[in-house]
Amino acid sequence: MLVPIILIGVGFVLLIKGADWMVSGSSAFAKKNNISNIAIGLTIVAFGTSAPELVVNSFASFHGYSDIVFGNVIGSNNFNLFIILGIVGLISPIIVQSNTVWKEIPLSLFAVLILYLLSNSFFFQESSILTRFDGLVLLVMFGFFLFYVYRQLKTEDTVSEIAIIPMSTLKIWSLIILGLLGLILGGKFVVDNAVEVASRMGVSEKIIGLTIVAAGTSLPELVTSVVAVLRKNNDIAIGNIIGSNIFNILLIISVSSFVKPIEFNSLFNIDIYILAGGTIFLFIAMFTGRKKKLDRWEAALLLGSYLAYSVYLVGKEL
Repeated sequence: MLVPIILIGVGFVLLIKGADWMVSGSSAFAKKNNISNIAIGLTIVAFGTSAPELVVNSFASFHGYSDIVFGNVIGSNNFNLFIILGIVGLISPIIVQSNTVWKEIPLSLFAVLILYLLSNSFFFQESSILTRFDGLVLLVMFGFFLFYVYRQLKTEDTVSEIAIIPMSTLKIWSLIILGLLGLILGGKFVVDNAVEVASRMGVSEKIIGLTIVAAGTSLPELVTSVVAVLRKNNDIAIGNIIGSNIFNILLIISVSSFVKPIEFNSLFNIDIYILAGGTIFLFIAMFTGRKKKLDRWEAALLLGSYLAYSVYLVGKEL
């Protein structure tokens, strides 16, 4: 039992470092070739922060571990919304921009609704399977989301520069290759050994996906948001969470369905309801207390409620 747990930890380290190396190398390559900061942020950096979820889900989908596919994305989104936002909100109340309140938060709720409808096969077939066509629908919506973000960036008065350290061509390609290897090996270690731990403990893949795998693949978002709020950059702290949740549903799930159609376990509906409820709570919180601000008591409510639910989930399985 100890060896699989250690290998899961090694897998998470490889995923996080692999994403970091790949983003650093790819960003330096893009800058060296005069690719704009907007393009770097929308493509390379965005992909890098969600690379752990993407790689883990691709392996899980290929091997038919559908509960880990859904558990990782839904669990990661809940972890982002309740745990990470709860932690950063306790560190410092978060002021939220008007665009985020009226556009990005509703967009994230819309993504949750579409995932629910497609996964439960409300439109196209009787069995609860997320097909490649469903994945295509999500991917098209992701394309619209990227276009929306691009338009938003173009209308901003100022766009902060992305600090990128100049590198030699050899170092750039070394980082990109090492990053990709780290992602591939890390994803394989996490999926294979998470399933091994689940089978030995008699715990379902659903619970492993919602807890251990989801928390591990959300570590980059946790670090980014905590550092951002400590540096008084509320836009990055809240934008990282909302953007990641939209990214996970519209891109990660769609790619997973292209690898292999994913069977949906209706037990995940409860976790989707919780995700939708948390998103609605976040929207309502913008109009209670101090407007357009997540206050500490609201952050504590987010954190406490999901910790209690997680303990209940694990306790019910053991």
